[in-house]
Amino acid sequence: MTKTNLSPIIAGVMNWGIWDKNLNTKEMENMINVCLENKITTFDHADIYGDYTTEASFGKALASSKIPREKLQLISKCGIQMITGNRNNAIKHYQYSKEYIVQSVENSLQYLQTDFLDVLLLHRPSPLMQADEIAEAVLKLKSEGKIIDFGLSNFTTSQTELIRQKTEVLYNQIQFSATHFEPMVDGSFDYMQVNSICPMSWNPLGSVFREDNSQTRRLKKLLVTLMAKYHLGSDSILLAWILHHPAKIIPIAGTVNVARIQSLQKAVDLKLDKEDWFAIWTASMGEDVA
Repeated sequence: MTKTNLSPIIAGVMNWGIWDKNLNTKEMENMINVCLENKITTFDHADIYGDYTTEASFGKALASSKIPREKLQLISKCGIQMITGNRNNAIKHYQYSKEYIVQSVENSLQYLQTDFLDVLLLHRPSPLMQADEIAEAVLKLKSEGKIIDFGLSNFTTSQTELIRQKTEVLYNQIQFSATHFEPMVDGSFDYMQVNSICPMSWNPLGSVFREDNSQTRRLKKLLVTLMAKYHLGSDSILLAWILHHPAKIIPIAGTVNVARIQSLQKAVDLKLDKEDWFAIWTASMGEDVA
């Protein structure tokens, strides 16, 4: 079993398009180059981003950049059916038929202007998904060279095991951060380590800077001390906390701030003292470990 060589931190492009930053082609091209210059070579997409438009915007920028395809890795996800002018859906739902998965990948390849995806993920689990049918789609796409590796996103351990019985699963992209540490204690990461599944972490900074509550206040107070100790920003310390876990989690950073992108590699290089790692977890829980 081999995995695609992804960068230690992944660039999340969800907000690069019309959902938030609305970067034009030149700006998006610049962001791709800034990421590559800072050792972030993997880009996380989903077909739904930007109401099914961001992949095409990124693909146009990538083509314009003339960056060789082998210099970067592309991830995309499929399965969510949104209510949007770009799709004829009456209700938001999930779709994982063989035909739909194959067509979604072919659409992504066309939009991204590439011949293959390094990683295909199923975006969210559906109660109606058929593992056999999913496996047939994955086999077809792999045999045609349209995807290299396959994984999941937001799947529980039992849902992952259902799919694993029929086809190899190498990744699971889930929510994990200092403020959302449940996968670390509910068996999710244990299961992934046992089965050689690499976790990706979306929203890796959690709610530390988005919410004001007792948990985030404790963490921010601690981070002041840790920033002074390590001479690094709070986001680098929070990412380093994730990277320290033995499951070898890959955080997905959605920032388009150049200075913050330039600082991300510092999180990869930082070795947190074990007591500081536990101090962050303790501050999040609001109590000492048992």
